[in-house]
Amino acid sequence: MPDFEEGTEPDGVAPAGPTSPLVGVILGFPDRVTAELRAWRASFGDPMAELIPAHITLVTTTETDDWDAAVRHVRSVARRARPFTVGLKGTGSFRPVSPVVYLNVLDGFDQCVRLHEELQQGPLQRDLPFPYHPHVTVAHDVPAERLDEAEAALESYSESFTVASMGLYEHDADGFWQLREELDFGTGAAKTQGPDAG
Repeated sequence: MPDFEEGTEPDGVAPAGPTSPLVGVILGFPDRVTAELRAWRASFGDPMAELIPAHITLVTTTETDDWDAAVRHVRSVARRARPFTVGLKGTGSFRPVSPVVYLNVLDGFDQCVRLHEELQQGPLQRDLPFPYHPHVTVAHDVPAERLDEAEAALESYSESFTVASMGLYEHDADGFWQLREELDFGTGAAKTQGPDAG
């Protein structure tokens, strides 16, 4: 159940009472990186550590009037995209605006921004409350001393890996994010498809 907000990051909590499907798009991480960052997040007392795998949000929670058009749009962006390296190094924080500590995205920052800009058009176009800032949340909505601990503990953290696909998620009627398609860069082919994917 990924979070889809940048800046304020409600960690998977979608706006109340939407009448249209809610879409989110993320870059997932290799299992070893996901496991390591889950353990770190849990160590800071973040209750969402077990529910939200490490990722970079490309499209925050976005309502669409046409799910099928949104799916076609995301597939089209995936077809044009190419695999790239993500390099994570050191920490930052959205404090005091939001109680979030994150890992900086150094390598791949510009590619994430480009993907975000391409994705957040057409059926997914919307005005965002904050400028888009690629990042990886490692502590959210925990006491200030735990945020300080997270920022210090991971300030020398460094990791690098290749991303070659992006996940298209839909917020379901039960209030959970469901992976509908994992789309390969360069082809737009879906590796995973949920029951309601278009």
